[in-house]
Amino acid sequence: MTATLRSLAQRSTAAREAAEERCELCGRPIGREHRHILDLSDRELRCACRACALLFDSPAAGAGHLRLVPERRLRLDDFVLSDELWEGLRLPVDVAFLFDDSLAERVSAYYPSPMGPTESLLRLDHWIELAAANPVLETLAPDVEALLVNRVRGARRHWIVPIDECYALVGLIRTHWRGLTGGAEVWQQMERFYDELDRRSRPASTTTGGMVHG
Repeated sequence: MTATLRSLAQRSTAAREAAEERCELCGRPIGREHRHILDLSDRELRCACRACALLFDSPAAGAGHLRLVPERRLRLDDFVLSDELWEGLRLPVDVAFLFDDSLAERVSAYYPSPMGPTESLLRLDHWIELAAANPVLETLAPDVEALLVNRVRGARRHWIVPIDECYALVGLIRTHWRGLTGGAEVWQQMERFYDELDRRSRPASTTTGGMVHG
């Protein structure tokens, strides 16, 4: 990397860090923990202060293209996804997130990669089969909630998460991936991410619309 490119990269990083400290809607200072607004026009997340988050919590706000990302996190221990159905989804890796894309008017499937989120074509009949076996999927908020699946190295872990969690996982992989196989660090970071997600999630059933187990 040349000195010029290094300087540009450093300035870019500083600019991102500065942007993260302020609401991207009104400019107010915000803390490390804050809500996000999804802009459907470019699928970019905007950091939001508490006041802006409360404003966009109304379905009428946002002019149809700005949506508040919810905070619901559900751990689905009884999720039904056979190996045969997973193969039918034609996802080339064992980590993916799926969500109802209102602009495309279909369910979209993406997997994180060192290059960023990559779309995989999803057959409608396979999603219908998956949703029939797991009614909780009918409760997904379009665009802003996703089904996150981790089947790496024999794992069978499933969650309903805010879409910003999926973006965070993509960013983690892009940051820590090394070489052809990723290197040990990225897999350790991913495992920490999943464990933290478990900690922040409520256990729920796939057959009762996501109601918490008693």
